[in-house]
Amino acid sequence: MFTHPLRAAALAAALLPALAAAAPLTLTQALDLALQRSEAVRSARAGVASASETARAAGQLPDPTLRAGVDNLPVTGADRLGTTRDSMTMKRIGIGQEWVSAEKRAARQAAADATIGRELVSAQATAAEVRLQTVLAYLDAYFCGEALKLTTLSEHHVHEELEAAKARLSSSAGSSQEVLASTGAQGMAEDESAQARQQQGAARVTLERWVGIPVDELAVPVEPAAVDERAFIEAHPAVLLAQRDMELARQDAAVAASNRGPNWSWEVSYAQRTGYADMVSFGVSIPLPVAPAERQDRETAARLALIEKAEAHLAEATRAAQAEYRGLAGDAQRLTERVQRYQSSVVLAAQQRTAAALAGYRSNQVTLAVLFEARHMEVEARRKLLSLQRELAKTQAQLAYKPLVNGGAR
Repeated sequence: MFTHPLRAAALAAALLPALAAAAPLTLTQALDLALQRSEAVRSARAGVASASETARAAGQLPDPTLRAGVDNLPVTGADRLGTTRDSMTMKRIGIGQEWVSAEKRAARQAAADATIGRELVSAQATAAEVRLQTVLAYLDAYFCGEALKLTTLSEHHVHEELEAAKARLSSSAGSSQEVLASTGAQGMAEDESAQARQQQGAARVTLERWVGIPVDELAVPVEPAAVDERAFIEAHPAVLLAQRDMELARQDAAVAASNRGPNWSWEVSYAQRTGYADMVSFGVSIPLPVAPAERQDRETAARLALIEKAEAHLAEATRAAQAEYRGLAGDAQRLTERVQRYQSSVVLAAQQRTAAALAGYRSNQVTLAVLFEARHMEVEARRKLLSLQRELAKTQAQLAYKPLVNGGAR
């Protein structure tokens, strides 16, 4: 029962030296840690084990029944409560067995196997959800760190502007209004950095909730392999669970239909008498279904209705998965276009403007204020691009890790 915690501890211990050496945590390592320490995954695996153990007994015959007793014991007269005085008194011992047909046992076994299949899919779906949430937490923490770098850079630029404004004021080339404006800008930049640190701290706490260890540095996340619409729908957890539910409903209906034929029981007993010959008795008990249309057939009809319910649920789950894929795929395509367009038309132009302003300042053709403004606009453009990239990465992660193709691989 302690295998799971020990494996998680061993994996964490294996990764700690790398983390201590300031090696960034990779997404693959984060996923391994999350799966190893997830209590939800452990619970789902226990459900599979429970269903497997139950299925091992599903196709077996019921336990035999041991019967013992005394027949024809006198309760009045001179022989009252005597077991050896009356010739009709017998001490009896026997064994009985309910006989379940091979067809019924096969139906019960098939239903138990269907339960195992559903628990397996449920366990895979749980693992997929853990992986997806870990990926999203990883992306949030990574992009919060990148955003903090940009706000820190902006804060550094504003500090340079303030120092330049103070220098101009001391040389009577500037004004106190300029210094006050730069001071206010520095305060705003410091607050933006503080906000970015706060967001990064919250994102790291969320990531630690999944991986179990504090993380200071993250590696650049690798874009996951995408799946097409058909693969997404076929491997969607809700669709797979609905399919297993429908199969389980069919097997339960088959079990109910097999119950229309009653189970026979047989019994053999040995009776001992005093002074007379011992006796052996045997018999068969056969239940008589006097009103199958009102009992057994009703149960079968109820199970058949559950099949229809499961089919409708599967159809709805398929439609929902299709809509989810198309929504995510559309968002991913539009975000990809926006990222490419923004990078080429805005960020690149801002970088070129900064380069031109720097060259102009070095040749005394533009003022320092123009250079500061160009750098500020470039940082703002990069922050907007980073926001788009973050949104795109999270959308791609949902496309890749939501289905069991990638998310339920383990």
